[in-house]
Amino acid sequence: MNKKLLFAGAAIVLVAAFIGGALLYKSESAQQTSQVLERNQANLVKSHSPTLGNPNAKVHIVEFLDPACGTCAAFYPHVKQIMAANPDKIRLSVRHVPFHKGADYVVKVLEATRKQGKYWQALEALLASQDTWTRDHTVLPEMIWKPLEGLGLNFEQIAIDMTAPEIAQRIEQDLADAKALNVTKTPEYFVNGKPLPSFGLEPLRQLVKDELARAY
Repeated sequence: MNKKLLFAGAAIVLVAAFIGGALLYKSESAQQTSQVLERNQANLVKSHSPTLGNPNAKVHIVEFLDPACGTCAAFYPHVKQIMAANPDKIRLSVRHVPFHKGADYVVKVLEATRKQGKYWQALEALLASQDTWTRDHTVLPEMIWKPLEGLGLNFEQIAIDMTAPEIAQRIEQDLADAKALNVTKTPEYFVNGKPLPSFGLEPLRQLVKDELARAY
């Protein structure tokens, strides 16, 4: 009888220790996740980033984008569709990482269009016509202007504004934050600070869906 009680007591202690260990692991894992997300936010969210959508939206997509990246051009309409399907619930911020040869020139032009309030129109026009101003993953600077015609832009002013020191500083900051987050290719997405578990449209849609369910 005593042996049975001893074994029963030992079993209870082991179960309690297992439960306690599992709870401790879960708590530590949650804390580590929270720390990672907090660290990510510091490198993700910058006041200079172009932002689209409700500024108070609870789901925030941050995209590291190279305007000369073919996959960026292919994904962009789908990101807009995700936002349109969830009005006022999602905001999008863009970080510019000109990895392709000559892409920094395009980023400077895009940044200059912001001063004329036409950034998003210019971005969409350039992404839609990307095959006309890139060749072998290299930007042809003289070819980017035609797709921008019709947007009511002052090109002479853009040529001046794109040389502003703050634009070069923004690019440097975006590249530095990309490096800190181990972003080595585009497009790269973070949703509320969380990276995609694997690259692709479906993982992006699922992560956004999960964050929407969590937030609303």
